[in-house]
Amino acid sequence: MQLGGLNNTSNRVFDFICLWILPLGYFLLLCALFFLPGRGLHHKLFYGLFSIPALIALCLRPRIAKELLHEPIVIAVLLFVAWTLFSLCWGPGDKHIAGQFKPPLHTLLLFVGCYLLVRYRSEIIQPLLFCTAMVALIASIFNLYMFTLIYEPGLRMVGGGAFDNPLLSSHVFGFFCTYWLSLSMTCKRRQILWLSIPAMAIMFGAVIATGSRTPLVALTMVALWLSFICWNRRSVAMLGALFAIGVGVIVLFTQMIIERGDSYRFELWQLALHKIADHPWIGHGYNADLTLDPGIGYTLQEPHSFALGVLYYVGIFGLVPWLFFLARGLLSSWQYRVQPLFIIASAWLIFGIGAGLTEGGGIISRPKEHWFLLWIPLALIAALCINQRARRLLAMPIKTLMPSVLQQLTANAQVIEEDGLGPKVLRLTDGSFLKLFRRRRWYTSGSFNPYSERFAVNSVQLRNMGIPTPQILHVYRLEDGSSAVHYSPLPGNTLRQVLQGLTASAVRQALVERFGKFMAQLHEQGVYFRSLHLGNVLVLEDGEFGLIDVADMRIYPSSLGLSLRQRNLRHMQRYTVDRRWLFEDHFEALLTGYAATASKAAVDNLRRQVQAGSHPVRAY
Repeated sequence: MQLGGLNNTSNRVFDFICLWILPLGYFLLLCALFFLPGRGLHHKLFYGLFSIPALIALCLRPRIAKELLHEPIVIAVLLFVAWTLFSLCWGPGDKHIAGQFKPPLHTLLLFVGCYLLVRYRSEIIQPLLFCTAMVALIASIFNLYMFTLIYEPGLRMVGGGAFDNPLLSSHVFGFFCTYWLSLSMTCKRRQILWLSIPAMAIMFGAVIATGSRTPLVALTMVALWLSFICWNRRSVAMLGALFAIGVGVIVLFTQMIIERGDSYRFELWQLALHKIADHPWIGHGYNADLTLDPGIGYTLQEPHSFALGVLYYVGIFGLVPWLFFLARGLLSSWQYRVQPLFIIASAWLIFGIGAGLTEGGGIISRPKEHWFLLWIPLALIAALCINQRARRLLAMPIKTLMPSVLQQLTANAQVIEEDGLGPKVLRLTDGSFLKLFRRRRWYTSGSFNPYSERFAVNSVQLRNMGIPTPQILHVYRLEDGSSAVHYSPLPGNTLRQVLQGLTASAVRQALVERFGKFMAQLHEQGVYFRSLHLGNVLVLEDGEFGLIDVADMRIYPSSLGLSLRQRNLRHMQRYTVDRRWLFEDHFEALLTGYAATASKAAVDNLRRQVQAGSHPVRAY
């Protein structure tokens, strides 16, 4: 009993971390710099709301490391971090060694947290990124307004919040400019497109106001990459806009670009290369100091190139895994480009690569602006790769269904279900089904995660769990903003139809008992099927149960808590016929089947829920 209670507590803690704490921590990691008073608080929020919860989750479920260790990007990062820490053996010995382990540990935990976030809250990723970008947009508008009030020639905008350097600020402004640029290439809703274009222009204006030239090169690389990975009509417009913006920047900001020359980059690189030549293979050590004097009256501590920084600290042996995980990240993004999140994350990585050509040098640091150039996009790509291979994300391309093709596809189709707006489910002439999902408001979750895509992903995930569901053939997007899923139906009849056709009470009782066991299996596997009722459960030809209409469903990290099980029961109690068969005539049989898999506490909870009663509102 005590062991069961402890296990249940650990499950609830794990669920709470994955479902609520990690999304909040990730949100603050991306946008908190805009409104926090300093980086120190930003670090603490990341540690308390992301890295430490990720570590706790990893300790609660060590088996999740197995899937992480099958990802080449994660393996390369581990090799890089291991070599980095090993380099402490020949680095300066006068520094506190224990403190050098914290930044690499928090970097690795970023990968763990992102993996858990994508695995268990994949539906929230796009809305979450959109919300962080909106925070950045509003803050940037305010920063630009305040900057115009004090502007004078030569002044560079730093930004509010925790920003204290125009160049470092430009990394974050460029990061979100890249997001809006990516969204303008991937979004299908016209309202989102018309929002992303001015938002991108505002973020680009913030980049220009910092007076930094590095992000301009990086954004150019991003535009070229997006044109390549999203090749379509928008790519042509993107290239044309890139040319026009390039001409405009040259004409309007030529003085800003030229007057500062090369900012001593060539001198810094030459000095760094001389120091690298002393230990080219193993580097000077992760904790080594770097001092460069380009003859400007003060010294600098960075080579202003990430690649040179890697070579200086950990040598060629460290550079190899570094280059590998960059290349692998871009290759995987190209391979899985049907998923919009890969396009956004890869664009961020390209921005980081471009900015890292002439900026940075510290290879592993605490969370700060440099994380936006490498670790944040790379961790997201790694998490997406793992979950894409596990088929937890949509793997098939979404096709645009033109009205003429839709009319041809549905010709002579039988309407199975409809509402006041028209048909919802159609049986096509070839026996397959087409389910239509009406257009939602642009600001709802259905805009970011259309129900047709949820249907397809949920169907695949349930099949992977051994639960029969319809075989998905195609996912469509319609011109009016609606979507559709085309699938092969499961052979069988609904459980409601089968129970209606049975006359023998003993046979009906045995079937209800088997359904109770099936329902308990769903709950124990963390499947919360909001629309669970006897009309959405099929009795297949082999006697097994299958599920249909699975768009409104969620798979939790652990078995369902008692409150979610209660909500599932309340939903079924709304249907008069279902209520009579399950909770009146054959309730003890249902409990017997449910008890075969579920715990005694869950069975007792089911009994109390039914005995408490509920007023049915639907008759089927």
